[in-house]
Amino acid sequence: MSLSGREIFREYDQYGVVSVYEDGQRRILNFGGEDEQSCALKDDPSDLQHEYTRAMLLVLLFIEPRRVLSLGLGAGAINSCLHHRFPKLQQRVVELRPLVIETARRFFQLPIGKRLRVESMDAGQFLAAPVEERVDLILSDIYDADGMDRQQIGFDFLERCAEHLKPKGWLVLNCWHEDENSELINRLSVWFSDVRTTRTQDGNWIVLAGKVPVERSSAQLRRDLKTLEQRLGFSLQPAFKRLRNLI
Repeated sequence: MSLSGREIFREYDQYGVVSVYEDGQRRILNFGGEDEQSCALKDDPSDLQHEYTRAMLLVLLFIEPRRVLSLGLGAGAINSCLHHRFPKLQQRVVELRPLVIETARRFFQLPIGKRLRVESMDAGQFLAAPVEERVDLILSDIYDADGMDRQQIGFDFLERCAEHLKPKGWLVLNCWHEDENSELINRLSVWFSDVRTTRTQDGNWIVLAGKVPVERSSAQLRRDLKTLEQRLGFSLQPAFKRLRNLI
């Protein structure tokens, strides 16, 4: 989504610029360039504004997680949403840039507390370390001003994600449409037996991969979708209509 509004904050670290724009009720995170990195409403930062973030939460149709690992923070929109909508959920977030963490807390009301742990580290290095605790769900959204971090679709990265997941766990990747013809699906098939994808109008390609197949009819999923949408407070219909089962 193209950047708009007036700049209210700008600071630099070793990786480049982190800036915040304000456009009415919207607060926008930017890492340089002309696109929004993340966005939240000032009066309700848990109400997801970007279609790709809503599409990533389609995974909640297939699993009811208790522990979630997020790789990449941005403004923390998804994490704020999960924190407020699912009070029993435990989240751990790994974000490379301390400045991004500070900005999310200062300008985007990122929750602070025992249910949401945030630490600064490269996602690949975190995954390479011994597994401390396996999680039900991994949400991977690693981007900078130049686009997606390519390690996110690499064989080693995916293997380590699988190792960090419980036997019935799910992995969600926010990729770009140009990766649809890559080897990603073949790589995922080594560890995951249920792989689904959907696209957004802005060109995001969301990949949802589960270790165990979901055995529910389309009619059952549509009923479950209505229940999930009521809990989240917004529609998932556009992403759901484009959802395709590849494995």
